[in-house]
Amino acid sequence: MTKVLVVDDDFMVAKLHGRYVSAMDGFEVVGAAHSGAEALRAAERARPDLVLLDIYLPDMDGIAVLRELRAAEERDTTRTSVDALFITAARDAGVIRSALRAGALHYLIKPFSQSALQEQLRHVASLRTRLDRLGEARQEDVDQIFGTRPPGSRELPKGLAAHTAELVERTLRRHAGGLSATECADEGELSRVSARRYLEYFADTGRAEVTLRYGGTGRPERRYRWVG
Repeated sequence: MTKVLVVDDDFMVAKLHGRYVSAMDGFEVVGAAHSGAEALRAAERARPDLVLLDIYLPDMDGIAVLRELRAAEERDTTRTSVDALFITAARDAGVIRSALRAGALHYLIKPFSQSALQEQLRHVASLRTRLDRLGEARQEDVDQIFGTRPPGSRELPKGLAAHTAELVERTLRRHAGGLSATECADEGELSRVSARRYLEYFADTGRAEVTLRYGGTGRPERRYRWVG
């Protein structure tokens, strides 16, 4: 479970963002704050894994809040490092650069849709899972972790359709233990060749994991499991 602290000077906006977070499996809102000082106290008390952080706060800006959180982590090495996702109306390129330098995972410009925020939350969950599993990283792992966009926001290659990609994704998500291209094709009412193309695309972009199942004779069966 990823614990989330929501920070926004507008009470109603904070409440709305909290609802977006609570609607996601695997995420729990552990507090809301409406000023920088309140955010720092809430982070000390609740020890969140992720902070949704506005830039414009009444007493200090969100970047200063994040820097204070990082300083607190340096003072207390037992404290869990918190990730930050900025959600703000600030569009200035200098502010965005400062947010990145302070260690933000991403930056969403208001107004945005519920699906845009939830996509970023899925990306955060994927990063956390990937890093937890890694002992020693390959370059392709690093490239995916430091990508400028989450995997879900990439444009589909020519010949792949968004609605079919969504269908294959939903099918994969329903089968936590994984499934083959044939099983995916049968459930999604697709051709096996088509299902295989989408499954391989998800594997290439780091959202599906491929394992081989060895049977009797012939080639091993490729099985796909959604990892986000």
